[in-house]
Amino acid sequence: MNKAHRDRIAFMRICSGKFDAGMEVHHVQGGKKIRLTQPQQLMAQDRKIVEEAYAGDIIGVFDPGIFSIGDTLCSSGDKFEFEGIPTFAPEHFARVRQVDTMKRKQFIKGVNQIAQEGAIQIFQEFNSGMEEIIVGVVGVLQFEVLTYRLKNEYNVEVVLEKLPFEHIRWVENPQEVDVAKLMGTSDMKRIKDLKDNPLLLFINSWSVGMVLERNPGLKLSEFGKA
Repeated sequence: MNKAHRDRIAFMRICSGKFDAGMEVHHVQGGKKIRLTQPQQLMAQDRKIVEEAYAGDIIGVFDPGIFSIGDTLCSSGDKFEFEGIPTFAPEHFARVRQVDTMKRKQFIKGVNQIAQEGAIQIFQEFNSGMEEIIVGVVGVLQFEVLTYRLKNEYNVEVVLEKLPFEHIRWVENPQEVDVAKLMGTSDMKRIKDLKDNPLLLFINSWSVGMVLERNPGLKLSEFGKA
C-alpha cells in the first residue's frame, strides 16, 4: 500500500468463535504460541484497527515473517489443523541472480518474502546454500512479477536464466535412498527446497519413469510436503 511503510500484513478468516485484539493463539505449523497484534480491517486505502471479530470476518494481523498460506491458528488450549491449501507443481524454472552483488541481502529477503506469499517457489542447488537460487513458477508471467517487484519494492535488479526443465518431483523417502547416488538420466538435476527436502528436475516425462525404473524403492511425488 505504501512503499515507505514496510510492514507486512497476513490476512485470515475467522472460522469459528470470537477474536479479541491481542489474544494469544497457537500457530499449528510453527508449533508455538503467539500474540496477534495490530489487528486491522482494510477498506480501499484506509486501515481500521479492530478490537474484535467473529466467524466469517476477514482481518489482517502483523506478520513478522512466520505466516504462510494455509496456516492454522487456534485458541492456545486447542490443537487442530485445517487441511492445507493445495499448491500446483511449477512447470517453468529459471536461475536468478542479482545484478549488483552488494545488494545480496535485499535480494535474499525479497525472494523469500515473495515466495512466502505463494507467488513463486524457490529452490537451491542440491549441495549448496543460497548461492544459487532456482525459481519455479506455474506461468511465465510470474517471472515478470518477480523481477518487477524486486526492482520496485526492494531496489534490486535481477537477471533470469531460463532452464529447460518442465517436470519436478519430490523424493518421498529420502531416509531410504541416497539421493546423491541415484542413477539418473542426462537431463535430471538434483535440487532441494527451503526445508532441505530433496527434489529432482526433468526435461521430459520419459526421464521420470526411467529414473524410477533404475532406482528400485525410490518414491517420487509431484506435490511436495507443506
